[in-house]
Amino acid sequence: MISGMQNGPLRLADLPEATGRGVRVAVIDSGVNPVHPHVKGVAGGMGYGPDGRMSADYLDFLGHGTAVTAVIREKAPMAQVYAVKVFQKKLEATVEALVGAIHWSVARGMDMINLSLGTSNPAHERALAEAVKEAQASGVVIIAAAPEPDARWLPGALPGVVAVSLDWSIPREECRFEVEADGDLHAWATGYPRPLPDVSPEDNLKGLSFAVANVTGMLARKASTER
Repeated sequence: MISGMQNGPLRLADLPEATGRGVRVAVIDSGVNPVHPHVKGVAGGMGYGPDGRMSADYLDFLGHGTAVTAVIREKAPMAQVYAVKVFQKKLEATVEALVGAIHWSVARGMDMINLSLGTSNPAHERALAEAVKEAQASGVVIIAAAPEPDARWLPGALPGVVAVSLDWSIPREECRFEVEADGDLHAWATGYPRPLPDVSPEDNLKGLSFAVANVTGMLARKASTER
């Protein structure tokens, strides 16, 4: 899905005709509001409660997942986006819900999984590592937050995951990539989301979550050129 990646920047201008068409992306987050004008519908979805049980509810009542999806849509407007809800009343989820969401995404044939989230709890590493291996065996690309000096984010710290770091100096229209010695891909992107009318960027949601989404959107855009 992301063959031919090279060290250096990847810009929207480098892929002028690409749209993300044919690429299936699961957004594991707080759900999605499919009628938001920056989202314009999703292809489907599922919800996971704290105990890992499934439900048909993937509507977003927190706004985070919708904003993340809007970023991906901006870069890859024709990608097939699936909302997988693990955050309920606040931006917290159990490892059972997260693992269940990854399993669902793999079973439904996703090409990419956007994880604008992470845990630094080492007790969860084994379960997440097994889920990541399952995804990789099926050819699913997971994009997640890279470890930081004060937090070893999982699953972003695991082998094979596209690890994303925050770099506010990078324009929203590009991301920077580095292929590491072990073949894993490290990416850097801005943490600003898609702009909202009459809202200052400093007053909007922002941070590492949106750097991850910017990278996912760019990779989905590139992947559609390989179809």
